[in-house]
Amino acid sequence: MSEWMIVIAAALLLGWPLGLYLAAVMRGEPMRGDRLFGWIERPIYALLGTNAARGMSCKGYVTAFLLSNVLLFGLAWGVLMVQAWLPLNPNGAPNMSWDLALHTAVSFVTNTNQQHYSGQAQISLLSHMLVIVSLQVLTPMMGLALCVATLRGLFGGRNAAQRKQTGQEGGVVDVGNYWADVVRATVRFMLPLCLIWSLALTSQGVPATLAGGPVATPVDAAAGMAAQKIPLGPVAPMVAIKQLGTNGGGWYGPNSTTPLENPTPLSNLLETLALVVVPVAVVFMIGALTGRRKFAALVLGTMLTMSVISTGIAIWSEGYSATSTDAALMEGKEQRFGAEASALWAALTTQTSNGSVNAMHDSMAPLSSLVSISNMLINGIWGGIGSGLQQFLTYLLLAVFLAGLMTGRTPELFGRKIEAPEVRLLAVLVLLQPLMLLSFTAVALAFPALAGTSNPGFHAIGQVFYEYTSAFANNGSGFEGLADNTRWWNLSAALLLLAGRYPALIIPLVIASMLARKRKAPESMGSLQIETPTFALTLMAVIVTLTLLQFMPVLVLGPVADHLSLAGLLTQ
Repeated sequence: MSEWMIVIAAALLLGWPLGLYLAAVMRGEPMRGDRLFGWIERPIYALLGTNAARGMSCKGYVTAFLLSNVLLFGLAWGVLMVQAWLPLNPNGAPNMSWDLALHTAVSFVTNTNQQHYSGQAQISLLSHMLVIVSLQVLTPMMGLALCVATLRGLFGGRNAAQRKQTGQEGGVVDVGNYWADVVRATVRFMLPLCLIWSLALTSQGVPATLAGGPVATPVDAAAGMAAQKIPLGPVAPMVAIKQLGTNGGGWYGPNSTTPLENPTPLSNLLETLALVVVPVAVVFMIGALTGRRKFAALVLGTMLTMSVISTGIAIWSEGYSATSTDAALMEGKEQRFGAEASALWAALTTQTSNGSVNAMHDSMAPLSSLVSISNMLINGIWGGIGSGLQQFLTYLLLAVFLAGLMTGRTPELFGRKIEAPEVRLLAVLVLLQPLMLLSFTAVALAFPALAGTSNPGFHAIGQVFYEYTSAFANNGSGFEGLADNTRWWNLSAALLLLAGRYPALIIPLVIASMLARKRKAPESMGSLQIETPTFALTLMAVIVTLTLLQFMPVLVLGPVADHLSLAGLLTQ
């Protein structure tokens, strides 16, 4: 419990100054480090052929975003399929099959990091650095860029005053320059933060080397293994960005359960804190970027309330519930951390779209699994960097529309009316999630040979639903227990990775651009006040209704039934 309080307090204390700094970075205002950062950024802009000061329309911004993703995907897919023939492969990682390479490339381009491979055995050092870590740095900054562009659109765009002055409020809305937003956020914010975290983790014993690793003699000769190769590499930088960038993909298969990624209690605290510190900073960024500090307080208060409830239930489930006494629940937990630290990590890694683990979720109490799945279904408690706030804005727009209908007022946000075209786009996001998740879960369970579950009964339903929910939420964590490196899982999960990432990022930006072209009405006593505790409760009610109640049948058949059956066995 004390670690939970330390992590939340530290995240809020660090998130505030980081959020103010991030807002300054995204505004593009003059900064003290311009001489140093400009020396790095100017060649990049020249290579991209862009003028960083020139704004883009919504269409131009989205086109640049999609183009960058397609190019990065092609590079990643190609490298993974030929890595055995490339340098920096001291551990002899083989070429990936086309379907595994496809899933891996899609997974990391979408900032999900869902792994159907074991990193230390199937990824070369070059692939780790050129593909995995590079995408872990860039893709969260792409999500942040889309989020910042959406916020600009909600408040009229960067050229709002100019369009109003010239009487062209319905003209082209400047939502920023995509390339400048990504480059500035990467160079000035994420890379320096990762350097600090990487040095801290290296001080705790996390490897940071290009050597392949030593050969050791096993202590137990009865295992029939005369020698064992211990794979090393530049692990610390990857662990830093996997945590800070809401990525989650580990260097080793067991992720942060292994001492090579997470050797000490201090490293565990640093990695747990890193799960939420940047998403919290993004929330603090809102106030300084938009000038609406009450709006930032609404977002922070709502997210923090849901986070506290979720984390509290997870810790109770693992440490104090009726099933917590079952010794089998310790099967997938690292004894160095124990139940509560494992539950805290599981809650925070699914409240964000991180997905890293310091315990196997397949071995957790069923109600803890229910919390993890619920967090991913919501996907906006803290969420991924940028993408979490995009999802939250979707809920906000829906709540404003519903609240306006209930109170008999015209639904409007920041003085701009939400009308039928915007609601139709919101409906696409609302319907896409259950359509994709329930359809693919049903098919996989209908054909057990496809699912490859390791556990019969209710738990198998949880395994399959968790995998698809994790993919759609761009989370990446796994129940494990699935034979997931098959053509079915690689291709079906890749489809959900794409469906969960791009509509959720692009549609809110399109809606914001549509709203920005509308004439702004002055706010009055008759306007819907969203920056209040009452509206925050309404917003949370909308979130619960839209994301949890519509999935209640599968949750009851999975984790809830699993809990009841396990509790029944323990009472016999």
